[in-house]
Amino acid sequence: MRELHVGRLIDHVHLRARNLAATKRFYRAVLAALGKPIGGEDEHHLQCDELWIDALGNDQQSATHVHLAFQAQDRDAVQRFYEAGLAAGGRDNGAPGERKYHPGYFGAFLLDPDGNNVEAVYHGPAQRSAESVVIRA
Repeated sequence: MRELHVGRLIDHVHLRARNLAATKRFYRAVLAALGKPIGGEDEHHLQCDELWIDALGNDQQSATHVHLAFQAQDRDAVQRFYEAGLAAGGRDNGAPGERKYHPGYFGAFLLDPDGNNVEAVYHGPAQRSAESVVIRA
């Protein structure tokens, strides 16, 4: 039996990478910094929870450009995300710090190898009803 643990709103996000090796290196680093395990990886893709990344293929003009925000457990995880991403080839797009979006919003922003705006955010102390949604099939 297959068991999936997924989030609450988004079914999945699929990114198309110009340089899959560089993009996989970046996402492996930032996801590890956030304590998120890679769910599957081979020479053609990388998957973590609802995030799927693969290569562009022949159409080199359609790399994905999105804003993607990962949940962080605390401010230290946001800092680790930022440092790991820079070390793995990401570019600064907003150092860790409080933002004025709402009280307690603490985030950091990086550009991945394809120019996607990738964020780690901690919204402050909160109690969740569940760690994840479990799907058994």
